[in-house]
Amino acid sequence: MDKKVTVIGAGNVGATAAQRLCEKELCDVVLIDIVEGVPQGKALDLTEAAPIEKHDSHLTGSNGYEASADSDIVIITAGIPRKPGMSRDDLISTNAGIMKSVVEQVAKHSPDAVLIIVSNPLDAMCHVAYEASGFPKNRVIGMAGVLDSARFRAFIAMELDVSVENTHAFVLGGHGDTMVPLPRYSTVAGIPITELMPPDRIDALVDRTANGGAEIVGLLKTGSAFYAPASAAVEMAESILKDKKKVLPCAVYLEGEYGFNELFIGVPVKLGTGGVEQIIEINLTDDEQAALAKSAAAVQELKDILKSL
Repeated sequence: MDKKVTVIGAGNVGATAAQRLCEKELCDVVLIDIVEGVPQGKALDLTEAAPIEKHDSHLTGSNGYEASADSDIVIITAGIPRKPGMSRDDLISTNAGIMKSVVEQVAKHSPDAVLIIVSNPLDAMCHVAYEASGFPKNRVIGMAGVLDSARFRAFIAMELDVSVENTHAFVLGGHGDTMVPLPRYSTVAGIPITELMPPDRIDALVDRTANGGAEIVGLLKTGSAFYAPASAAVEMAESILKDKKKVLPCAVYLEGEYGFNELFIGVPVKLGTGGVEQIIEINLTDDEQAALAKSAAAVQELKDILKSL
């Protein structure tokens, strides 16, 4: 493979992301974790699956960062997961310290990499990564909107009994309870969902999307979602590795777009070889803009907490 992706954190999200990257034959993968034997064991297990899954991606497991040198992309999943009753905000102090130390090592060994941040609280961790790396803003991207949109799309398909492939959805804002699903821009085969279901059902799906992560945490009881988050991160990585220029909702650093400054907010962007190639501004109604402002305020609160740590 001529492309290399490092995944930091060999837990459920990281290991699943490594599996998806290999089985799509997108790149060679380095899996890094601080727990001795875990990244090595999972990399070996995935390697032994390769003859069956028919891919030639090379996997390496390591407890150090030397193996990650010269990565094209680094997906960071490291940090403690949410437990029942715990909000993403509760994670901020512990995970900020982990993110800072991880990103400093990543920047040292892969100074030209694109960072895809998955760790929670997502928007705050993007700020930590941006400052710790010193990378330009186009190379620090948060995985939020792709996951939230996928959840919204899944719920739309379930509600209308249609193929998920026919569904498209946009979710903007922070990755949390204040996210902003946009029904006007959400469609089935090009038909806005506002034409296909009554407002009360749309509101129910919007609410379920906003609480999608918490719903899974409540069901699992001992962990949080990992299949869909891993798939979302890999979709972003694929667009970058293949220069597909997909338009995807991602958390990016805004400097005036949508009226916000110096904040990582989920908005539609074009992803290509260099990371974020374009931030796409769409027209919002007054209510949608107000909801996005509320979401931005929640992200600002997290950023302020970071300053006090």
